[in-house]
Amino acid sequence: MVRAMVAAFVAMATLGVAAQRAPAPARRPAAAAPAMKTEPAVVNCPSPLGEGVTTKRMFCDVLTGRDPAAGVVITLPPHTGELTLTFDLHNRHTYSEELVKTGRGYRHYTATIGALTADNTLLTRAVVQNEFRTAADLVDRVSGGAGPGGVKAVAPTGTESITVLVDAMEETVSLLGEKLVVVGVDGTDNFSAPGRPIAVISNVMLQYRPAPVRRAPTRR
Repeated sequence: MVRAMVAAFVAMATLGVAAQRAPAPARRPAAAAPAMKTEPAVVNCPSPLGEGVTTKRMFCDVLTGRDPAAGVVITLPPHTGELTLTFDLHNRHTYSEELVKTGRGYRHYTATIGALTADNTLLTRAVVQNEFRTAADLVDRVSGGAGPGGVKAVAPTGTESITVLVDAMEETVSLLGEKLVVVGVDGTDNFSAPGRPIAVISNVMLQYRPAPVRRAPTRR
């Protein structure tokens, strides 16, 4: 009887030691997070200004308004964490060689726009402010006009680099104009009526971490 109990105890101890020495099941390595991507944004521009003669950038007018669907709508790809939207904001100047020569071409511009989600939530406001005196103050001339060299009279002036952080749940960002203040030799003008172009954007870029691709369930 005693021998049987001892034998059973030894067998149990041996099994315990074997279990302790048994290798743990191999763990699958965690999937690496997708690398950050930087790429040009997909932009729906209701009022394109045109292509820059020198920079070859596409310039887009930003109109005043309150409906995000009617603004400059930027489509966001599926992303994990915050997405960074960047663009250059410019004032909008109607160039006149005659006014410059006669000393009456001076303008001081302050344009304010809003970046909004599809449900009209304001993400941030952006402001560009600059002075125009001569053609050297223009960012670029825009092709497709009837002026000398085939350029348009309207051209971007001044540049402010804008950064907007966007949550993972958002699928679009809309840019809408709020107000424009223009100081000239004849006084100050304020513009905020809906549908008026008050600023210009260009170089719209996105930086984000792509959302993981969901695999379709396996059919049995």
